[in-house]
This record gives sequence, C-alpha cells and structure tokens, in this order.
Amino acid sequence: MSTPKIKTAVEEMVKPFLDENGFELVDVEYVKEGSNWFLRVYVDKLEGHIDIDECGRISEYLSEKLDENDPISDAYFLEVSSPGAERPLKKPEDVHKSVGKHVFVTTYEQIGGLKEFEGTLLSFDGEEVVVEIGKKKHTIPYAKVASARLAIIF
Repeated sequence: MSTPKIKTAVEEMVKPFLDENGFELVDVEYVKEGSNWFLRVYVDKLEGHIDIDECGRISEYLSEKLDENDPISDAYFLEVSSPGAERPLKKPEDVHKSVGKHVFVTTYEQIGGLKEFEGTLLSFDGEEVVVEIGKKKHTIPYAKVASARLAIIF
C-alpha cells in the first residue's frame, strides 16, 4: 500500500475513536528513517492538553485496529504523541484557532521578497493569512502557504 493510502487508512481507523473521546487527529506520518519505518500519529485534546496516558490508550486502540486490518506490509514502529509546542497548522480550522498566536509560515514562492514569515498571526479569512512581523503586516494568500506551525518565542 502506498504512503498516502496508508495515511488515509490509519486516519479512517483512528478518527471514530478520537471523535468519541474528545480528541483531535492533527497529523499522520509514515516515514522511513535509516532502515526503520515509523508510523507517527499526532493527536491532541479538543479541550486542554493531551497527556501520556491518553496517548497510550490511543496507541493501544490503534495497534489493535492495525493488527485487524493489516494495511502495512513492512515492519514499523507505532508512535502516538501530542503535536508538541510547535504544532503544525494543517487545516484551515487549525489556522483559525491560532489567530493571536506566534506562528512560522513558509510559502511556495516569494511574497514581498520573503518565503518565511515568523510573527503574530493577526487574521485568517479562509483566503488570506495576515502575519505581523515587528510592526509590519504581511498578507499571504492561503493557497501559497507551503507549511505553517505554531512557533516558540525565544
């Protein structure tokens, strides 16, 4: 099974459990590092922060489902964790929820001479992201955003 199909299969397996228990699926990765394959599932709580015991419960549930359905032919390591402090903003809803927070955004092409923007997310209307860096506002078409994540201020 191809990597995109594996990701889709895993999402379909775990999403009902997450929805029933107040969790949110942030991302699924299936990657090879060295000679090992890793299936990484990033989850968070809809309210508050996820803890290690909850990640363990989700891991046990998903492990059983993966054993039943067996969508992955290679040997792999399953990792279930929180998305961390620098959570990726994968969906428009993630971006909406992050207005007012410090973010790091990369674009597919230069916008105003920049491809990387780190600052406060001022607004998102579904079409454009506005990031303030210092006192300058940068308007970025959402279709040109390559990646976005929360960022820690040092």
